[in-house]
Amino acid sequence: MRLALYQPDIPQNTGTLLRLAACMGVAVDVIEPCGFVFRDRGFRRAALDYLDHVDLTRHASWEAFLAARKPARLVLLTTGAETAYTRFAYRPDDTLLLGRESAGAPRAVHDAADARVVIPMAAGARSLNVAVAGAMALGEALRQTGGFAETSR
Repeated sequence: MRLALYQPDIPQNTGTLLRLAACMGVAVDVIEPCGFVFRDRGFRRAALDYLDHVDLTRHASWEAFLAARKPARLVLLTTGAETAYTRFAYRPDDTLLLGRESAGAPRAVHDAADARVVIPMAAGARSLNVAVAGAMALGEALRQTGGFAETSR
């Protein structure tokens, strides 16, 4: 299981998702350009000391990400999907792709995705925070695939 962040805008959300990935033992792909510098204080504060524990790969562009990607399914979280994230059958080698906070994912990214899932929300709600959405989807995917790490307690 992997997380992929498409051109993230907000350093705190990216830091939070990297911390989540480190805690869950999940690799992360960051597809640039980002809307911030990786040394940004907000990014480092959200990631805390977990940056040293996450399997992070940075890609210079969408094309570079596609070229480097292993042959596994790309599952896009999008408000434009029809399948609820809880009704989708995840596989252990899926990559969960999150769009930009400000604009989501462009048509080319939608077209490249093997599947698209949505987190159902109350009427009138537009979208969730990307870090919250990523945590919800990753939790469901790990639950379905038995991918949760053994606890140290």
